[in-house]
Amino acid sequence: MDLQALLFMFFGGLGIFLFGIKYLGDGLQKVAGDGLRDLLDRFTTNPIMGVLAGIFVTILLQTSTGTTVLTIGLVNAGFMTLKQAIGVIIGANIGTTVTAFIIGIKISTYALPIMAVGTFFIFFFKNHKINNYGQVIFGFGSLFLGLNLMGDGLKPLRDVQAFADLTVSMSENPLLGVLIGTLFTVAVQSSSAAIGLLQTLFGQGLMDLDAALPVLFGDNIGTTITAVLASIGASIAARRAALTHVIFNLVGTTIVLIVLRPFTTLIEYIRDSLGLNPEMTIAFAHGIFNVSNAIIQLPFIAVLAWIVVKLIPGQDTAIPYKAVHLDEKFIRKSPAIALGQGKKEVMRMADLTEKGIQEVSLYFKTQGKKHRELVPQYENAINNLDNKITDYLVQVSSHSLSGQDSKVHHTLMNTVRDLERIGDHMENIMELVEYQITNKVTFSESAIADLDEMFELTVSTLRQAIKALDLDEIEEARSVLEKEEKIDKMERDLRKKHIIRVNENKCTGTAGIVYVDIVSNLERVGDHAVNIAEEVIGEY
Repeated sequence: MDLQALLFMFFGGLGIFLFGIKYLGDGLQKVAGDGLRDLLDRFTTNPIMGVLAGIFVTILLQTSTGTTVLTIGLVNAGFMTLKQAIGVIIGANIGTTVTAFIIGIKISTYALPIMAVGTFFIFFFKNHKINNYGQVIFGFGSLFLGLNLMGDGLKPLRDVQAFADLTVSMSENPLLGVLIGTLFTVAVQSSSAAIGLLQTLFGQGLMDLDAALPVLFGDNIGTTITAVLASIGASIAARRAALTHVIFNLVGTTIVLIVLRPFTTLIEYIRDSLGLNPEMTIAFAHGIFNVSNAIIQLPFIAVLAWIVVKLIPGQDTAIPYKAVHLDEKFIRKSPAIALGQGKKEVMRMADLTEKGIQEVSLYFKTQGKKHRELVPQYENAINNLDNKITDYLVQVSSHSLSGQDSKVHHTLMNTVRDLERIGDHMENIMELVEYQITNKVTFSESAIADLDEMFELTVSTLRQAIKALDLDEIEEARSVLEKEEKIDKMERDLRKKHIIRVNENKCTGTAGIVYVDIVSNLERVGDHAVNIAEEVIGEY
């Protein structure tokens, strides 16, 4: 077989393997439902639970990188603390070993029939659940088909002297093997693919265990690169979580290299005792390495967190998103008190909404990275409180309420809805500013001054509406209605000014679109502030 055919076979096999991993993971997610983020959010109360959650989610995603990136996203949004994230990252390292064990089962002979079954489930059933199972089965088969093709493409390496010399060098110098494993994993962006390739090479007798194990450890280091890339431009806490992943795997590799000879002897003993095939031998080595690393480092999570805080200094600006005042025991004991607690939480939500609008205003003015980091955190916090408060108030409504309490309940329900929609407009404005920055859209000085004025008036109107709600001040609420009329008038005036600037070539068409959209979103924020004020007025 010529070189071209071998290269096509190897890279085609690698592509099918990566597709199989992705397709299998997507199918498993659909089978499991869309609660992975919620699972990570709810079941990471302590490091042990974090590890278990990390293992479970990684098994479903079929990629430790996916779990780590999801975790970094949660940290970046303020939904998870650094210590919680460390536990999940440790669990992700253990969970990713499942793929290696699947490969070790060595059922590659049946790859095509497995894919045929998956295809049958996908195309011949209208039931979505069966289709999802078909996707899992098809991805499972693709994984083995890809390995088969890669293996066929690698077979001629046994006759290449340079490759034989390289494996001898890796046996004599483990650091070289670690480097090769790291670089290959970085290149393919998948430790599962790198370890699958390693299992294939080892299974074909192209390298011995002394050379394979350092490459395996390098694969674990290489998988951290995606987490690092995901943290670029993220919050300080997210960057710390990514660095934790790197340090955890570096420390684990360093420890095992120190005891490499005893570790190799242990793997050989397990292989001989259990009669493991070569692929399963690598899977066991991978599993023992990651589990041992987790056991060793788990007690030092606080130390690890301290180290990354020192290495990445700065104030963590995570927004507190969890409800503080919603205790269900009040609902059972006194619905009236529970309603009061609900109002306290609504006021917290309102405060976060006001601060979020202020942050997006500062982002427009300064285009500062810090403000860009905070706006999504406020939006996530607002959305979370919307769900929690609404559920709480629905439970309260199932109990007997007085006429006045029923009015308060109605007001709070509507206010929560308006605050959540203000959060949506806040996010819209952030995306418009991002578009402005990315596409180098510039505004004239007069346009910027007008928008600054409208931002200030909108923030002031929202603040006054929140104050009216908090103090039940009807005069404050009426003042909000007057201010909102000014916002409406300002919107009409700014649109007219925009048309004049376009006609005078002082403003481009693209800048005009962004400008008008920001103005429209601010006007809608004013409308929702009026809704809150009218609820206050309606109580009297």
